[in-house]
Amino acid sequence: MAQERKEVATFKGNPLTLVGPELKVGDQAPDFKLQKNLLEAATLQDFAGKVKLISVVPSLDTGVCDAQTRRFNQEADSLGDQVVILTVSVDLPFAQARWCGAAGIDRVLTLSDYKDHSFGEAYGVFIKEFHLDHRAIFVIDQNDKIAYVEYLSEMSEHPDYEQAIAAVKKLV
Repeated sequence: MAQERKEVATFKGNPLTLVGPELKVGDQAPDFKLQKNLLEAATLQDFAGKVKLISVVPSLDTGVCDAQTRRFNQEADSLGDQVVILTVSVDLPFAQARWCGAAGIDRVLTLSDYKDHSFGEAYGVFIKEFHLDHRAIFVIDQNDKIAYVEYLSEMSEHPDYEQAIAAVKKLV
């Protein structure tokens, strides 16, 4: 059974239980299997040799998640081809594709953790109470070591965009 971390995060002040370990800078990034669409999956190895900024959001159809994904899409141009930005949510791949089309998102790759929540559990962001992934940012270097991590204590708050981008820029 996966580790449970109680009361390390809240949603509008209400305590949440996060399932999985709290990853730290220097840890080897866990592998993952996320859905690009219903038939095609993506793993950590698909992005080998690149710096990976993984932006985890509960659902693209909420204000903060929308803003977070748009912000990283804007930042992508300044980061170059050595960097891939992934947005992970439990939204179905259909919903992710619809949202990206409507929002004009073209530099961020959305991946879905809806099938078995294995990403959420491996990265310590799966919310037991909601079956969503909690807001977090992971920057992973070219050798799949975690270079930056931010687990937000309050789900409805924005991450520190500047710190995340600075962490990426140190690696390229």
